[in-house]
Amino acid sequence: MEVAEKIVYPDEITGFSAKEQRFEPYSWYREMRRSHPVYFDPKQKVWNVFLYRDVERVLSDYQLFSSKNDRRLSSFPVIGEEEKSLTSMDPPLHSKRRGLVAKAFTPKSLKTWEPRIAAVAQYCLDQIREQDTIDLAYDLAIPLPVTVIAELLGVPASDWKQFKLWSDAIITPGSRDTYEESVRARAQALKEMADYLRPIIREKRSRPTDDIISDLTIAELEGERLSDEEIIHFGIGLLFAGNETTTRLISNAFYCFLVDQPSVYPLLRSELSLVPKAVEEVLRYRSPAQFMMRRVAQETNVFGAEMKEGESVIAWIGSANRDEGHFVQAEQFDLNRPNNQQHLSFGKGTHFCLGAPLARMEASIGLTEFMKRYSGLTLPEHWSLSENLGQTGYLFKFPVRVER
Repeated sequence: MEVAEKIVYPDEITGFSAKEQRFEPYSWYREMRRSHPVYFDPKQKVWNVFLYRDVERVLSDYQLFSSKNDRRLSSFPVIGEEEKSLTSMDPPLHSKRRGLVAKAFTPKSLKTWEPRIAAVAQYCLDQIREQDTIDLAYDLAIPLPVTVIAELLGVPASDWKQFKLWSDAIITPGSRDTYEESVRARAQALKEMADYLRPIIREKRSRPTDDIISDLTIAELEGERLSDEEIIHFGIGLLFAGNETTTRLISNAFYCFLVDQPSVYPLLRSELSLVPKAVEEVLRYRSPAQFMMRRVAQETNVFGAEMKEGESVIAWIGSANRDEGHFVQAEQFDLNRPNNQQHLSFGKGTHFCLGAPLARMEASIGLTEFMKRYSGLTLPEHWSLSENLGQTGYLFKFPVRVER
C-alpha cells in the first residue's frame, strides 16, 4: 500500500481555490452531509466525517480516535516539541498535564479578570471615539484578545502588535507550493516567541505576580511541576490560539449581525443580557475552527466504513454545527435557538478547549462595550467581502460606518 504523505492539505479535499470559498464552505458541507457523510479522499488518503454525531464521536472517543498522529494538517502549527503538546496527548498523560495547566483557568481566577477585560475593550474603543468609520477587525477584534492574553500571561501588553505578527506567521496556511516557506516562517516566529518568554518565566519563578505564567510556575499536581520549556510551549499556544480564535469569533459576530441576520444588532443593544446567547449562536453558525484531525487508533467500522488502524480522519466541525439532524433549521442564524451551546466549536471530551470560558467572556464583554457606544452600524456602499478576507479565509479588515 502506498504510504500517505505526512502533511494533509484540506484545500485539496474541498477543492477550494478562492478565499471566499474558505469563508463560505457551507454549501459544500451540505452536499457532503447529503451525499458523502463519511468520505475517504484518495489523494490525501484521509477519512472525512461531516455529520454531527460522527464529528462528536471522533473528537471525544480518544480510544478509537487518538490525538497522537504522525500526520498533520498544513494549516495546523506544531508548537515546540510535539510529544509535549497537550493537543498531541491522550489520557492518562494528557489528563495529568492538563490538570496542571487548568489550575490557571479556574472560573474563580477568570472571574477576577472581567473588569480588566472590560477596561481593555473600553481603551480600544476610546482610541476611535472620534471616528465615524472604524475597522471592526483592526480596531477591536484584533487588539482586544491579544492585549488581554498578554496581560493574562503577564507579558507587556504594549507588545501586542509584535504578538500579532508572530501569531500571523504561525497560522499562515501552507499550500503544497508554499508549505516549506510557511514552515520556515513558523519556525522563526516560534523561536522568537520562545526567546521572548524564557527570561519572563525565570523572573516569575523568583517573583511571581498575579498572572497565568506565575500560576503555571507554582502549579503542582501529585508532586509534579511544569518545566520552563513546558510553560513556554503553553504560553506560545495561548498567545496563538487564544488571540486568533477570539479575533475570529468577534469578527464573525459582527458579520452575522451585519449580513447574516441584521435584525439581531438592535435587539441585542436593547437587551444586552442576550449577548452571551448571541455569542453561542455565532460559535455554532460560523465556527472559528472549521476542522480537526485525529488518528484511527484501532480498526473500526463505527461509521459503516472500514477504517484501519493508523489512518487519519478529519472531523469537519463547521459542517457538524450546521447538521439539520441535530440543529433545527441549522442554516439560519437563530438567537433563540435552545440548543446552540451544543456546538462543537471548542471541541469535545478530554480535549475540550481550556480557553473556551475566556474566549466567551472576551467576546461577550467586547461586543457589550461596543453596543453601549453605538446605536447602529452599516457596511460602506461598495463593500466587498473578497477585499476584506485574508488568504486564510477570515476577515482581517472590516470597515463599517457607526452611529452613536
